[in-house]
Amino acid sequence: MTAAKARSISRLFDHAERALQRERPDTVDTPRSDREIPDDAHQWSRILIRYREPRTVRSVRELVVTLVPLLAIWTLAWWALTYSAALTVLLALFNAAFLVRLFMIQHDCGHGSFFHSKRLCKWVGRAIGVITLTPYDVWRQTHAVHHASTGNLDRRGMGDLPTMTVAEYRAKSRPDRALYRLVRHPVFIFGVAPFYIFFLQNRLPVGLMRSGWKYWFSAMATNAVIAAILTTVVWFGGWQPVVLVFFPTIFLAAMIGMWFFYIQHQFEHTSWSDDSDWDIQTAALKGSSYYDLPPILRWFSGNIGVHHVHHLASRIPFYRLPEVLRDHDALTTMNRVTLLESFACARLALWDQSERRLVTFAEARRVTA
Repeated sequence: MTAAKARSISRLFDHAERALQRERPDTVDTPRSDREIPDDAHQWSRILIRYREPRTVRSVRELVVTLVPLLAIWTLAWWALTYSAALTVLLALFNAAFLVRLFMIQHDCGHGSFFHSKRLCKWVGRAIGVITLTPYDVWRQTHAVHHASTGNLDRRGMGDLPTMTVAEYRAKSRPDRALYRLVRHPVFIFGVAPFYIFFLQNRLPVGLMRSGWKYWFSAMATNAVIAAILTTVVWFGGWQPVVLVFFPTIFLAAMIGMWFFYIQHQFEHTSWSDDSDWDIQTAALKGSSYYDLPPILRWFSGNIGVHHVHHLASRIPFYRLPEVLRDHDALTTMNRVTLLESFACARLALWDQSERRLVTFAEARRVTA
């Protein structure tokens, strides 16, 4: 890593910390009618403070109803190996839904929103990180950078998907264009990238290689515990439980997680701006989607589809996000993407600065140079 890049990452970390501080104003606005403040991100940010308080009993319950079924289904799938490999894989794939939900709890721990105690959040997050193959302290820091730079064209590169503007794409050579088309292809984004991130990239503190021992320790300690667990499984059950139970659950959960991450920011009328015009709260509200899902999918995804609210007020526990929508109808129409509409988003690839929307490669060819 060059000194310039290291300084750039350091500045991003500082910006992330300042962003978290901005989310803690001393006063709380009394909620006003949505009709008065339909689009103002700064007003919304103050109103949403009242939802930040976690409820300990509810948090524990959400953890139990997610973790216990996950472990029980893994045990059942292992037992089913005696009778049917197909049934084993089917159970493992179904269990991916619970693993996605467990990752969302880890996500809330990373924001310090799941328990009142920040220490408890950290240790629960670290423990979950072993199951999700995600070193907690590494992920927490890179995710903070994502929150501090989302929608900023001058701060792309960490914690987000590669996104070029139409002008940048046209300026590239043919090989560079071909490479970009490859990494933006749905097969790569939702098939290759999840495998790479969760099975390979997460084994090292990528992005933080020279940022201190803390991140190396997080990655290596997580790796050591994962290795110990898998070694124990192989010792008692051979490779079949790893190949037919553990791997299918992790891989499908990683693919689902990548899909959610994509839809959260890669929708047609998202928001990207140059640094001079960028505002963290406006980018949070207008650059994040409201993925309006059926109830069962909202439950398994930990309400992460209410992403515009989450980015604007990341300290709100995931189980209180529906409460926000019930109290403020205006938020249910902002950046709304339905399940059916979301499939078309997979074709979006370039930011059109003139029309201020994401476009497909075919649409980009028709854009006036």
